[in-house]
Amino acid sequence: MDKFVIQGGAKIDGEVRISGAKNAALPLLAAMILADSPITLKNVPDLKDVRTLVKLIGGLGITMSYEGDTVVADTSTLDNQFAPYELVKTMRASILVLGPLLARYGSAKVSLPGGCAIGSRPVDQHLKALEALGAEIEVEAGYVLAKVDGRLKGGEVIFDMVTVGGTENILTAAVLADGVTTIRNAAREPEITDLAQMLIKMGAKIEGLDTDTLVVTGVESLHGCEYSVVADRIETGSYLAAAAITGGKVKTTHTDPNLLEAVLDKFEEMGAEVTRGDDWIELDMMGKRPKAVSFQTLPHPEFPTDMQAQLMAVNAIGRGFATISETIFENRFMHVPELARMGANIQVDGNDAIVTGVEKLSAAPVMATDLRASFSLVLAALVADGETTIDRIYHIDRGYEDIEAKLQGLGVQIQRVSETS
Repeated sequence: MDKFVIQGGAKIDGEVRISGAKNAALPLLAAMILADSPITLKNVPDLKDVRTLVKLIGGLGITMSYEGDTVVADTSTLDNQFAPYELVKTMRASILVLGPLLARYGSAKVSLPGGCAIGSRPVDQHLKALEALGAEIEVEAGYVLAKVDGRLKGGEVIFDMVTVGGTENILTAAVLADGVTTIRNAAREPEITDLAQMLIKMGAKIEGLDTDTLVVTGVESLHGCEYSVVADRIETGSYLAAAAITGGKVKTTHTDPNLLEAVLDKFEEMGAEVTRGDDWIELDMMGKRPKAVSFQTLPHPEFPTDMQAQLMAVNAIGRGFATISETIFENRFMHVPELARMGANIQVDGNDAIVTGVEKLSAAPVMATDLRASFSLVLAALVADGETTIDRIYHIDRGYEDIEAKLQGLGVQIQRVSETS
């Protein structure tokens, strides 16, 4: 298993190019199944989850080409609607092929997902929503078996809780349904809007973008198009956090400031100078130690749960103390014991973490626990005295493209060490 070895004491300085968003790329890839002519997706990040989904879609018989940051799919060769456990178990997002397969081909057999260890992410919301459009669904032996006679029928879908994956699944099903579908309590994340925009480019009729009510008028077929994946707002925020924690300066390019206003506000509250351009953001900490800031994670456009751990790391060396409330996922403070090993002072009380800033952290061997949270350990390592080893970095590789090259470009001494066990 690979490890990162990071030398503390670097001050971040430079420019970093942000990749396409994994959380947007995955539903967009799944939606390619809906196109009845070849479809091209650009700015696709080279990540394990992306490669897994490309493989899974290829396994349906669809002709896939994946070169550089571009994926081209031709669905005319599709010969089955089966997503096996071997591929699905490594990544929850595989469930996103359910909606498109059902809508276009009338049946699907998809394994129940595996993936991150963050709380109980319920797939039942997805299934209930598809049933509202007339799908017959059974779950047996760990597989979801879904079928529909003819086309799905438009209907009213009301989610009991905000679910990004559920909204994506029902959106990609409703676009080919017969009639009008209203999706209430829909998620409002930028990745949903990105998906809706590609579907519209393919010929879908969707209204209510960026709101919690999406109205979809079904069409008989969708055609191919060329589309680019939206910038990764979490990767953007993570590199900005690296400048904040080290008192440094970074310019993130090929990104969009509008996607993470809530996070940028917090960096400004910490004392950073944040400059926004059309497709870039610059953060300058001007050598200062950041002030600890409190926040609560909430659905978009509020503060994203996927930035919680990174700001916790910055708070760990901040001036004063701060309370962080996690309202989205249970079990999402797994990085706390790891940060504590490096000298952070953090008390967890239910869904709240109280961080009291310390002047410095010290290097220690730590272990990555989930994808986004693990970047917090990289951040802590940047300011720790000595050399930190981070184990199980396959979690980080799932969500960050070329992380060591990007950090080296900003002046960090980081190397990947492969262990043959």
